Amino acid sequence: MRRIALTGGIATGKSYVRQQFEKLGVPTSDADTRAREAVAPGTEGLAAVVRAFGPDVLEPSGVLDRKRLAGVVFSDPDARRRLEAIIHPAVQHATDQWFASLDASRHSMAIADIPLLYEVGRDRDFDEVIVVATDPGIQLRRVMERDGVTEDEARQRLAAQLPIEEKVRRADYVIRTDGTFEDTNRQVREVYERLASR
Repeated sequence: MRRIALTGGIATGKSYVRQQFEKLGVPTSDADTRAREAVAPGTEGLAAVVRAFGPDVLEPSGVLDRKRLAGVVFSDPDARRRLEAIIHPAVQHATDQWFASLDASRHSMAIADIPLLYEVGRDRDFDEVIVVATDPGIQLRRVMERDGVTEDEARQRLAAQLPIEEKVRRADYVIRTDGTFEDTNRQVREVYERLASR
């Protein structure tokens, strides 16, 4: 079974593209879900985050206050690296376990959504990489709208990742989400057919 990574920049449409591959019958793993599981209440991951950043990053219910933590880590590269050192190993372990749990006789490929694939050097762990890309101006607007942040805050989040052009340059396949949903769906089908025929 081929291990395929799906990556791209923040707010480029990775989740939508992953869902379209799932509709075509490809097993997929969502990194955001894995990251939330890694810091769920009662986990060692959450305890490590509290040790690193203090109890202020918790909501009164004991759940991680993701918005507050984002405000800390996106304005401080050292803080972001500390957080990544806690979360990434847990997400990688969970993703590897997920791949191992799949029945290779039923699936010729499986896709893991890994937003910081190139940044953490995990591209070598996969047979092929699909990059989801959009125009940086559209990306900036989407971050502002989706996360309810200022333009400066959105630019900080974009700056925390490799430029999308660099990811596109390194990709095996590129799916652009600048256009309509129909256009994105057509590209997903084309990439799926190319992967399935190999």
